[in-house]
Amino acid sequence: MELLYPRCAGLDVHKKTVVACRVYTPEHGPKQEEVRTFGTTTPELLLLLDWLKEGDCTHVALESTGEYWKPVYNVLEGNVEILLVNAKHVKTVPGRKTDVGDAQWLADLLRHGLLQGSYVPPKPQRQLRALTRQRSNLVAQRAMVVNWLQKVLEDANIKLAAVATDLTGVSARAMLAALVDGEAAPGAIAELARGRMRTKRDALEAALTGRVEEHHRFLLTQHLLLMDHLEEQIELFSERIAAQVAVLSAPAPPAEPPAASAPPPAGPPAAGTGPASLPSYEQALALLDPIPGINRRVAEAILAEIGTRMEQFPTAAQLCSWAGVAPGNRESGGKRYAGKTTEGNPALRKALVQAAHGAIRTKGSSFGAVYHRLASRRGKQKAVIAVARKLLIVIYHVLRTGTPYRELGASYLDERKRESLVQQLIRRLEKLGHRVSLALQPTATTPAAA
Repeated sequence: MELLYPRCAGLDVHKKTVVACRVYTPEHGPKQEEVRTFGTTTPELLLLLDWLKEGDCTHVALESTGEYWKPVYNVLEGNVEILLVNAKHVKTVPGRKTDVGDAQWLADLLRHGLLQGSYVPPKPQRQLRALTRQRSNLVAQRAMVVNWLQKVLEDANIKLAAVATDLTGVSARAMLAALVDGEAAPGAIAELARGRMRTKRDALEAALTGRVEEHHRFLLTQHLLLMDHLEEQIELFSERIAAQVAVLSAPAPPAEPPAASAPPPAGPPAAGTGPASLPSYEQALALLDPIPGINRRVAEAILAEIGTRMEQFPTAAQLCSWAGVAPGNRESGGKRYAGKTTEGNPALRKALVQAAHGAIRTKGSSFGAVYHRLASRRGKQKAVIAVARKLLIVIYHVLRTGTPYRELGASYLDERKRESLVQQLIRRLEKLGHRVSLALQPTATTPAAA
């Protein structure tokens, strides 16, 4: 096999140790290997970096094992070329699974160019990604607390959730505060309803008639305090995310012109160094906002995962596979079996599914038409994933071209296949015993013949 990197290294990363295999392949002669074990503290990782520099290593490969690869990556970043690889793609020979064997196998694959590195965004984007992911966790915790609140109300025979669609709304929070304070008259509590909820006062009075005991009030108090705390944390994270987006959107300082003798840098341009037409983060947020189902919070989560530049994803299909919303391939003997969606980025997939649910409920949207067409045949779960994939394809082309989104309408799919749809409906009517004949008449959507 062709030798691409004569001086490289493979790192087998664990929680407490890093097993490193440094490989040097001279022009004439067998390869030379040296294996050492380092700790994962910062001083030990700096020793690892010095050891790699002593061997003039140009490329390093390490597996993306949980969160343990991040300290190693942070120390080596900017000093050597790092390939972060998927552990499933570099399985060693069965029966020879050791830490040293893994490091040697990584180094051997790397020096022959048989490894494909994962996409690791620049540091500012990684910081934004950490903020958006933690905010998503806080939102999930808040939803869990609302479920706890509902369980306590059910145990106290309070059916408030059967009348009020949102237990965190203004009216519902006022009623819950009255229950916590010891108000026993359901009619008086129902009078706290505001806006359109006041038309449901009779139903609220019946729903608020229960058996609230002291331990129920204690549980409700603690759950409401926890929910308020989480809402405050979510707001703080949103402010910090907005500040980080502003930092990422700031124009980069002009780079100094390279010396006349210096060769042009190899490889793709770094983030933020492309042409001025590429969207900044604020511009990308504005481009994604008109897409059905996507608000600013969802757009921030999506951009934190994929960035604003699409050079790292040559095609929309590769981005869908990386996100985990592409169907898997499973074929044998010419027969195609049902394939699960690919394993991808969980945070991005979660944001896309959330956006898909919103797009489905948007009136006059082509995404709703896609969902209803597939849900009847393939089920609701698969239809939601299909809508998420369609959304990601739209996002990819919007960011890649900088073209604003244009809604095609709910009848777009029917218009594309008008004739086949008409024939399908005719066959269905004929199966029911009807005789169908069509008369060509001009309509608002069909131009009249000359």
